[in-house]
Amino acid sequence: MSVCYIVGAGECPSLPIHPADGDWIIAADGGYCAVQKAGLHADWVVGDFDSLGDAPAGERILRHPVEKDDTDTMLAVKIGLAHGFRRFRLYGGLGGRLDHTIANLHALAYLDAHGAEGRLIGAHETAAMLSDGTVRFSAAAAGTLSVFAWGGRAAGVTLTGLHYPLCDAVLTPEFPLGVSNEFTGAESEVTVRSGRLLLIWRGEPDWMRL
Repeated sequence: MSVCYIVGAGECPSLPIHPADGDWIIAADGGYCAVQKAGLHADWVVGDFDSLGDAPAGERILRHPVEKDDTDTMLAVKIGLAHGFRRFRLYGGLGGRLDHTIANLHALAYLDAHGAEGRLIGAHETAAMLSDGTVRFSAAAAGTLSVFAWGGRAAGVTLTGLHYPLCDAVLTPEFPLGVSNEFTGAESEVTVRSGRLLLIWRGEPDWMRL
């Protein structure tokens, strides 16, 4: 399945992106600088260009006014969805401004609500959403995994193969019971029967298997 890579203007020390045929790279405003620095080509450049200063020349540009409802990252997400992508990797969206980090977590929830799988990838950690289903982590996963209820009550939460297991638990946004769990060197699973979970782990973004 083809991947839509979205590069934002936040902290982005490197771009380990190796696009295959059919993949797209969308630069969200100032993320264009990171794309250029990595020697990559942006299929689209979108945003209001308040971070970049001006729209670049010679690219596929979608310019929006500064006063708009969507963030630049969300504009890129909607373009990817409109063109049929269902796998997304978002860079330059963790760290820096807390409000934009939270907005990018909402973008992950938007992708999940529209049947797409997204990961928000930072220098040392990755975030993803899970609703009404199961994800698995390989035995290579190391470090910490945190699991939070997102957007309301999450029921039937079961964690196996982790240092702190759970069985058919209920998580709520008011109590962070799932913070700072640990991988054990074994394959592990996270299941939620109903509701949505935010998962955050440190290390490689592709330890998670759907």
